[in-house]
Amino acid sequence: MQSDSTNRPLRPALLRGWARRCPKCGAGPMLKGYLSVRSSCPACGEDLHHHRADDGPAYLTILIVGHIMSPALLIAFIKFRPDPLVLASLFLIGCVGLSLYLLPRLKGLIVAVQWAKRMHGFGGSPA
Repeated sequence: MQSDSTNRPLRPALLRGWARRCPKCGAGPMLKGYLSVRSSCPACGEDLHHHRADDGPAYLTILIVGHIMSPALLIAFIKFRPDPLVLASLFLIGCVGLSLYLLPRLKGLIVAVQWAKRMHGFGGSPA
């Protein structure tokens, strides 16, 4: 395992990952389609196929959506007392929309963390 002194800058990598851009250059798109990570960056050629995002983005998405929507559901129910069908419809749309927004961004974040920390084959030569 390599020491922390060989890690790449984390903050720029995280911002680029959130934007679904290459964690190295920030110019090329990291994803092809909705969630598929490209094998390499089309702009700088950085290999991205080493990532091991697996279930991490889905887990984080569920965690964040649950922590946002659960209190909002309780507040909406207590304060406004809408019809149950209206409440269920609104929160179904909200949960799905928020999940679809967060999932690719969190996948970009996880790949960017792995790249910055030189995990799972992202080692290469020190930058």
